[in-house]
Amino acid sequence: MELCRRSPLWRERLPMRAKKNEAGRVAGTKPRQAPQLRPIGVIRSRLKERSKAPKQGSEGAPDVWLDVRPSAAQGLDGLAVGDEIIVLTWLHRAHREILQVHPRSDPSRPLTGVFATRSPDRPNPIGLHRVTVHKVAKNRLRVGPMEAIDGTPVIDIKPVLCEVQES
Repeated sequence: MELCRRSPLWRERLPMRAKKNEAGRVAGTKPRQAPQLRPIGVIRSRLKERSKAPKQGSEGAPDVWLDVRPSAAQGLDGLAVGDEIIVLTWLHRAHREILQVHPRSDPSRPLTGVFATRSPDRPNPIGLHRVTVHKVAKNRLRVGPMEAIDGTPVIDIKPVLCEVQES
């Protein structure tokens, strides 16, 4: 027998609804929390202005220091000179309201959705940087090349496990 909203049996066949407390939440559940990012470090670079930074690390970007917070320093155990890693950053100077850009800031190219580009301007401006570790010094890594500007928050570091598509 097919049930639809017009059928009197429709409500009888639905699972019971959970009781809600005075706050409007299902009893025994915690309120939903927005995702929170906790930066683990910061980039220290000679690049100070976004307009002066190369579009990609392979386009003449310098090596940088990645300063890791003391609370996250143990997470560096196992990294060594020569390792390739992916550094995830929060592009703090991005414009989050932008959804379309001219690729590579070239007005002769048609507007394209930011999810089809590597533009830093996007709703959640997470930077993805594949770099090589050149030095490990306590809670600091010398890595590069990297196009991130000075003061860019680092949100995670991951090892490269297999070939990742080049820029």
